[in-house]
Amino acid sequence: MNRTRVLVEVRQMRFAEAYEGWRMGRLTQEEAAELLAVSDRTFRRFSRRFEEEGEDGLLDRRMGRESAKLAPVDEVMELAEIYRSRYRGWTVKHFFDFYQAKHAGQRSYTWVKNRLQQQGVVIRAKRRGAHRRKRERRPLPGMMLHQDGSRHEWMAGLACDLIITMDDATSEIYSALLVEEEGTMSSFLGVQAVIEQKGLFSSLYTDRGSHYWFTPKAGAKVDRAQPTQFHRALKQLGIELIAAYSPQARGRSERTFKTWQDRLPRELALARITTMAAANKYIQRRFLPAFNRLFRVPARESGSGFVPFIGNNLADVLSMQEERVVWNDNCVRYRNLSLQISADEHRCHYVKANVRVHEYPDTTLAVFHGPRCLARYSAQGKPLKARLRRAA
Repeated sequence: MNRTRVLVEVRQMRFAEAYEGWRMGRLTQEEAAELLAVSDRTFRRFSRRFEEEGEDGLLDRRMGRESAKLAPVDEVMELAEIYRSRYRGWTVKHFFDFYQAKHAGQRSYTWVKNRLQQQGVVIRAKRRGAHRRKRERRPLPGMMLHQDGSRHEWMAGLACDLIITMDDATSEIYSALLVEEEGTMSSFLGVQAVIEQKGLFSSLYTDRGSHYWFTPKAGAKVDRAQPTQFHRALKQLGIELIAAYSPQARGRSERTFKTWQDRLPRELALARITTMAAANKYIQRRFLPAFNRLFRVPARESGSGFVPFIGNNLADVLSMQEERVVWNDNCVRYRNLSLQISADEHRCHYVKANVRVHEYPDTTLAVFHGPRCLARYSAQGKPLKARLRRAA
C-alpha cells in the first residue's frame, strides 16, 4: 500500500470520528473542523459528500488522473535523446546549463533531472556522507588565494596538468592553464596572471609540492629557512606562502578540480579540441568566464584585499634566479650555455663580477648585475635586443 493511500484512509477515519462527535452533539461544527485542521466550509462540504456517497465521497478526486501540466511524452523523449546523443556521461547540472543555452530549454533543473532519471539515462547519485564543518572563507577577495594542480586526461589520449589560482573569499578562478607538467614556471604564470589582472594579494595557500616548499623529511614540516625559487619570489612581492598539511585542508580546490574534470573534457570533446594550445584558448575565452558566473559566490564583506603592483619588473621577480661569477672571457656559464656579456659604458669588463641569471617561463634568459639588466638571451643563449630595465 503506497503512502498516498495510507494518508487517505487515515483522513477517512479521523473524519468519521469528528462527524460522529458533531452528529451526537459533543462537538460544534467549528470544533470538528478545528480537529481536522480544515475550515468550517470544508467540514460542511465533506459532511454532505459523506452523507451522499459514504467514505468514497472523501476520496481526493484528483487521484488517478494525469496532471494537466504533465509534459508531453514527445518532449521527454526528445530531452532524453539530446542527452544520449551529445552529452552522455555529463552531470545533470552541467547538461542543464547547455540545455538552456544551446537548446532553448524552458524547464526547471529539477524537472530535467527527474525526467532523465525516470528515463534511465542518468543514475541517481548516492547519498552524501556525514556533515563536516567547513573552514570559514576569508571576508575579502585578495586576502588569500589557493593554487593547485591536477593531472588528468583533459583531452582524449592527452594527460596534462591543470593549474588554477582561485580566490578563497569568492571561489572565483583568476587563472587556469594546461601545462605539460606542474612546476615552478607554471606557478609563476598563474601568479603573474592574477597580479596583472587584480594587483598584489596577501597570501597564497598551496600543497607542499617541491616547487613550492623544501621539506627535509617526507611528511614533516616545511623548512621556511630554505626557500624555493617560488617562495623567494613571493617574499620579494610581500606575499605570504602558506603550506597545507592534509588533503582535507585543500578541500575547496579539490572540489573545484572534480567539477573541472566532470565538465572540461566533455566540452573540449564537444568542440573537437585536441591540442593544449587550443584548449587553453577555449578555457580563457569560454569555459572560465562561464564557470565563474556559475560558481562564484559573494564575499562576506564589501571591498578588496588587492593592492596595485607598482613597477614594471614583475616578470623579473617571477623568474628562476641563480648567482654566477663572470669568467675571464666575459661569459656566464648557465646550464650548458655560454652567455656572452657585451661591453657597455658603465664598466670596462665584468670579469670576476657576481651576476644573477634569470630564467623566465617563456624560456628566455637575462643576466643582471645588481639591479641592472646587462643582456637578454633566447633559450639557446643568443643575445636579444631589449631595453635595459631594473630588477627588484
